[in-house]
Amino acid sequence: MGALWSISVYVLHVAAACGAIVLALWLASQRNSSQPPIICASLALGFSAVWAIATSGPGPESELGQFLVSFSYLAWLGMLYSLFATDERDKSVGPVRPVAAALAFVELLQIALTAARLHYSGEPEAQELILPFAIMFRLLFCTGALVLVHNLYAGASPAARQNLRWAAAAMATLWLYDLNLYTIAYLSADTPEVLFELRTLALVVAVGLLAFGTMRSEREMRFQPSRSFAFRSFSLLIIGSYLVIMVMIAQGLAYAGSDFGRFLQIGFVVLASAIALTLLPSRKMRSLLRVTIAKHLFQHRYDYRAEWLRFTDTIGRAGSQSAPLRERAVQAVADVTDSPCGLLLTPREDGGMAVDARWQWPDIAVPALAMEADGVRFFEESQFILDLDDLRSGRAQGIPAAASPQWLLDDQEAWALVPLLHFERLVGIVVLSRAPAARMLDWEDFDLLRVIGRQLASYLAEQSSQDALGEAQRFDEFNRRIAFVMHDIKNLASQLSLLARNAEKHAEKPEFRADMLLTLRNSTDKLQALLARLGRYGGQGGGANVQIDLNQVIQRVVGQYKGKHELVAVERSACHVMGDAEALEQALVHLVHNAIEASNAGTPVFLDLRQDGTNVIVEVVDSGCGMSPEFVRTKLFKPFHSSKQGGFGIGAFEARELVRAMGGRLDVESREGMGTRFLLRFPLARTSGMMQSLPRSEQNSDVERANG
Repeated sequence: MGALWSISVYVLHVAAACGAIVLALWLASQRNSSQPPIICASLALGFSAVWAIATSGPGPESELGQFLVSFSYLAWLGMLYSLFATDERDKSVGPVRPVAAALAFVELLQIALTAARLHYSGEPEAQELILPFAIMFRLLFCTGALVLVHNLYAGASPAARQNLRWAAAAMATLWLYDLNLYTIAYLSADTPEVLFELRTLALVVAVGLLAFGTMRSEREMRFQPSRSFAFRSFSLLIIGSYLVIMVMIAQGLAYAGSDFGRFLQIGFVVLASAIALTLLPSRKMRSLLRVTIAKHLFQHRYDYRAEWLRFTDTIGRAGSQSAPLRERAVQAVADVTDSPCGLLLTPREDGGMAVDARWQWPDIAVPALAMEADGVRFFEESQFILDLDDLRSGRAQGIPAAASPQWLLDDQEAWALVPLLHFERLVGIVVLSRAPAARMLDWEDFDLLRVIGRQLASYLAEQSSQDALGEAQRFDEFNRRIAFVMHDIKNLASQLSLLARNAEKHAEKPEFRADMLLTLRNSTDKLQALLARLGRYGGQGGGANVQIDLNQVIQRVVGQYKGKHELVAVERSACHVMGDAEALEQALVHLVHNAIEASNAGTPVFLDLRQDGTNVIVEVVDSGCGMSPEFVRTKLFKPFHSSKQGGFGIGAFEARELVRAMGGRLDVESREGMGTRFLLRFPLARTSGMMQSLPRSEQNSDVERANG
């Protein structure tokens, strides 16, 4: 028990010294540090800190401790008198200066008595004679000082009391404790060691009162630590408490003695170290600690200045090593809630949403149609931030099924959906994964996510505008290329015109007629091929739509690559659709050719055919290098973007246009390093007529429901 008391007293001395030193340095660093009250307070705190450190070993009743107490008394007295002077009451209150001078003289006598005690330290009779006078002088000083403190506060104006109350309370705490301490010592004619050891407790209280009052007196000096400072300080407090507890337990085990006690100490150190090494580096523990501090120590959870600076740094990061803008947009939202990963969904041209970017979330399976058009309309109209945990537990009501796709509800790591709106138009939805420290999203989360979502939407809309401008420039380049094509056509026309004029002169010659027929045939073939290529980009496509068997078209495509690359076509029953067999074959050739180029040599490409309700789906699947969401969104179906040297980049674009011309749809699902799957969807021949009779918007809705 004695060891525990000694440790507690020692910790109290160290805490008092640290608090006094920190406050003294802080006061000395302020702009008004040259004012007498600040100077005296800094000196008093400095002497008190030295006293707390110096008396932790020899004891507070030692001669060194008494010298330091006297010096601190004089400094506190100087602070008290200077506080009278700031209110100019020292000029009107006559007794103030004589009382202050008398108290200073009493403390100087106390210093002389302490010197005498030190001089006659080896003579007990002298010590017994000096001690009562020393205690009496302490009582006189404390009584007079408390009277001055009372007059300082009681005689101050109401406005001045706001600034004086905390300093007066600090000095009153010290002197009132000493008054009681020395009264007990005088009456008992003995030194109460326990009360002397606990005097540092009064110093701790006084330092706290003075610190609170000093920082409160000036509005610009209010103590408002940042969240990062609070987190680190609280972490240091936990570590310090851990060390103190460890020392106390280790000391207690040391008193057990014997070999058994040593074994206990070793086992305890090993166990405590293992616990510390396990918990302290844990990201979940740090996240939980940060949430706890924000919840209980701050009025607001977020440090908005720090959050905005982090957001700006994430979005503004540029360079070849940085992630694309859309991935950085997901990261900027995820950083707010400490989510480790996320997705970005963006609108498709034909309605609904598809995955556009992934940030550290490669393993989640996302269908080609990630969200239906009804869900997009819900988020666009309501601007609602959806907590999926509320939906799973039944706390959220009125959320349409289209706004919460089943693939998101099935994945327990999916946590929240944050809409990104620009001028009331939905430009994307960020899907956040669950944070390490699970908690419920509240109004402050929603407000900050909503503001960041709108800012991100403006960045994404600006990038889309730049992409559109770049595409317009590329089409301008295409128009210039068409000018060269027109030049070739003009040359052909000139050649035919010249041939017609020469025919009038040399028509009878057999050699001329043979050459003329060959020239006409070549020119006609060139013109027809050129017109066919240009005509396929129109809305009508190539030939007329007739009923065709998809199995036969697939087999013809397989036959073209026989002996060149392995194509595996799954045998299926006959499926008939309305379309142009030649155009469909050409679209499949484009996709198969791309799949072969993306695959390794000897790796087969699969073609499959299956029915899905009123639709038939043709799949072209490879296990090649795959494509990133950024490439699929911005480059795959855009002309003049090619990953091949010298390519025009119109193969996938032409395939999609040919499929659309036959009333179908082309989707793609790709994963980098795993492969790609193209899906060509067509209505069955028996339902094609009925679908064409419906309005276009209803056709898209029916197709999406069939593929849902």
